[in-house]
Amino acid sequence: MASAAPSTATKGTYSTTNGTNYTGALTVLTSLFFMWGFITCLNDILIPHLKAVFDLNYTQAMLIQFTFFTAYFIVSLPSGYLVEKVGYKSGIIIGLATAGAGCLMFYPAAGERSYPIFLTALFVLASGITLLQVAANPYVAILGKPETSSARLNLTQAFNSLGTTIAPYFGALVILSQAVKTTEELAVMDPEAKSLYQAAEAAAVQNPYLGLAAALFVIAVIIALFKLPKIEAADQQSSAGGSLDHHHDSAWGYRHLILGAVGIFVYVGAEVSIGSFLVNYLSLPEIGNMVESEAGKYVSFYWGGAMVGRFAGSYILTRIQPGKVLAFNAAAAALLVIVTMLTNGQVAMWSVLIIGLFNSIMFPTIFTLAVDGLGKHTGQGSGILCMAIVGGALIPLFQGMLADQIGIHHAFILPVLCYGFIVYYGLKGHKADLAAA
Repeated sequence: MASAAPSTATKGTYSTTNGTNYTGALTVLTSLFFMWGFITCLNDILIPHLKAVFDLNYTQAMLIQFTFFTAYFIVSLPSGYLVEKVGYKSGIIIGLATAGAGCLMFYPAAGERSYPIFLTALFVLASGITLLQVAANPYVAILGKPETSSARLNLTQAFNSLGTTIAPYFGALVILSQAVKTTEELAVMDPEAKSLYQAAEAAAVQNPYLGLAAALFVIAVIIALFKLPKIEAADQQSSAGGSLDHHHDSAWGYRHLILGAVGIFVYVGAEVSIGSFLVNYLSLPEIGNMVESEAGKYVSFYWGGAMVGRFAGSYILTRIQPGKVLAFNAAAAALLVIVTMLTNGQVAMWSVLIIGLFNSIMFPTIFTLAVDGLGKHTGQGSGILCMAIVGGALIPLFQGMLADQIGIHHAFILPVLCYGFIVYYGLKGHKADLAAA
């Protein structure tokens, strides 16, 4: 059974059963988790910003998330094979360089004021982050004792959430510094004034993304110079003891992995759908009745809750079985979505923001339960799971279509269904192969 036993590791350090201390390596790796969280969450600010710049409806605006997360579907499996060939460290460096190149492409995209070039830049950026995820997530999971892998990955993912907490506030200050004009306001503007306004708004993203590119390249150099431990995935054992990699010729043969991929699909879809609509949702007169720049700052509460939950989860998961914690959090998140759909004002506003707290441990916990015991198939399994992050492309797009038809408020029904599956995976789905091993 894939569950966490009480940790026997020394407090504040991480090591394998042979006594090797990996605290230094984990410290360096947390910078990666921070950066890709920061960059991914900036999409929540880009959506209302580019919606105004290019006069888009909700469906068209959700192409931002569709393009970004489609990269996970296309690039994840090739990334898994690449990591198996060149190793975790080289995969991380290539991923950082690719993401940096994507950030640089925002400059010509803004200069040309071209939505297709923006989407292309997002795809390149996301391809680099996909490779980072494929390499770094399983590396952290196997960089220590198998029974504490969920706690370890939750701790590093907490720094990912630190990035997602800071990004909306940063984006609201830098990118949404001017009040975003509504579709109705743009419609009555003089054509020349409208063109000047949209050009200035497009240019607002240039310097922030140049800065991100520089940071990614610097981290790539640091990683290249840092001596990371070389660990073979084939040496990994399951939390129940022993490796399961002799049971199948491919990672595709493990039912708990495939159900875990579905879990990642619906989790990322639900989390991204909620985050993508928050600025517009909180701006509604019946919900928060605030301007977009102010609403963007409140998005930090959503992602900040995830950060708090992951720090807490890294401790809780050493004492309570991960599946049970996962099921409880998913049920709580579903209940909060239902509350926000049935209410207005402050209750609706804070119930949707608090969901972040319960989202917190879902991705790292599903991930570690799904790769538990895969051994030499861990790289391929990681690619399959990261491919499932495409849920962040499809579910927000469907929610955008729903929002155009029935409004944002009731379009949140999709995340409720997503959380329902995660409850099942936490209670039963993750046990499939391991129970029979």
